[in-house]
Amino acid sequence: MKFDMFNLPTSTEVKKVIPKNSFDSYITNKQKKDFSIYISKITWVNKLSFETINLQGKEIEEIQIFTIELKEKSNIKKLLEVIDKTIPYTIIFIIIFKDEFYVSTSPKHSNPNNPDHAVIDYTFTTEWSLKSDFNLIINLKNSLDWLYKDFCEQFKLNLVDSKTIQHLVESQKELDIIKRDINKLKLAITNSKQFNKKVALNLKLKELEKLLNDK
Repeated sequence: MKFDMFNLPTSTEVKKVIPKNSFDSYITNKQKKDFSIYISKITWVNKLSFETINLQGKEIEEIQIFTIELKEKSNIKKLLEVIDKTIPYTIIFIIIFKDEFYVSTSPKHSNPNNPDHAVIDYTFTTEWSLKSDFNLIINLKNSLDWLYKDFCEQFKLNLVDSKTIQHLVESQKELDIIKRDINKLKLAITNSKQFNKKVALNLKLKELEKLLNDK
């Protein structure tokens, strides 16, 4: 199945199938089983680098785009982490099941104690959708660092510009914490039997919702 949704130049095309057993030495027996159960095919479709698009980066040397075709519809976050941690370059994943797909990418950094196992800082992901609903773009300009930050910013919930990908990650982590706290408060309000406690919780909820809106 072809999912060439980014309209990238032919100079970036790789179109190489990656055998699932390429990751066997990095995974547990359960993960190996999950690779077999859920994944039909992994394809390295594009490579963004100085050689292919004449852009360089200080933090990012290359960006790879992988398509992963599934045997059944599932969120395979843990399996993506396995692949991501074992490949030293930044990866944009397009996960496909029939006519649906979702996109996932994770800013990461090298592990000083294990250079063959990267550390994932955060994961940006979309919901399942149809190709006709796809609205992410890759802007081929400025630098690879800027290109990737611009791509990740399209996933974010707030509209504040981030100077770096690290700043964007920290901002998203803060938003996630606030959203979790809001959900906990809503549950506490629902379960509370005391009027005074409900009032206090509602005041706190309004404070957090305002904080979230101001981010």
